[in-house]
Amino acid sequence: MEYMPEVIQVIPTDDFKVYVYFDDGSIKLYDASEDIKKGIFTKLQDINIFKSSCTVLNGTLAWDLEGNYDESKCLDIDPFNIYENCPEVDEPDFIIK
Repeated sequence: MEYMPEVIQVIPTDDFKVYVYFDDGSIKLYDASEDIKKGIFTKLQDINIFKSSCTVLNGTLAWDLEGNYDESKCLDIDPFNIYENCPEVDEPDFIIK
């Protein structure tokens, strides 16, 4: 059976990146800086909104813009896309300190 990646934790940064933790123990670094320039993701250009609404919903990296955890009204990124296309990284230094 093919691995079905599930996001279990996310940590947004001040430079529009997100550390994405998967259920297999891997950590990927998603860079949203290009995605926020177009389409529905332009709502995330405000770094405060980007960071404060970043969460995990149904095993995906998501932004809960309304604050009610309604999966039909959030912005999310396919976990397969992150798992396959984003670089694997170590635990960020600011977490370890």
